[in-house]
Amino acid sequence: MNSAGTSVGASASPPSSWAFFWLPRHRLSVGEARRLLQDFLRGVPDGVDLMDSSELVVSELVTNAVVHARVPKGRRIAIRFESVCDHVRVEVHDASSERPVIRRSTCADHVSGRGLCLVEALSMEWGCQTRPGGIGKIVWALVGPEGGAR
Repeated sequence: MNSAGTSVGASASPPSSWAFFWLPRHRLSVGEARRLLQDFLRGVPDGVDLMDSSELVVSELVTNAVVHARVPKGRRIAIRFESVCDHVRVEVHDASSERPVIRRSTCADHVSGRGLCLVEALSMEWGCQTRPGGIGKIVWALVGPEGGAR
């Protein structure tokens, strides 16, 4: 763990194949998550091609963890990025067991609540799973160069 409170890891395959970071559950962590993702993708072959879509995805997922996760004060969130062939898997871990729900708005005036619709549109697939140990969840998305699944 470095002085910024982030942990970085690498698997036995290429050193840039994955990265893991702890962040405070704070609105400023959204920008930090984007910056960390940019740094990660710069070290991945063709990672720059994934940057725009994956930045939006990580922003939405971290925002959801910060705004909607009902957890005790002081709990942190974790983000994990993994290069998978020509895709990037973006994960956001939080201590809340409440699963995300897509809210489909029929009113153009609604300016919030569309984050998961955006994640769905930009990702090949996405989902939610219980964290190992049964406390909290991981919301993940797989972003590829060809855009969303639609």
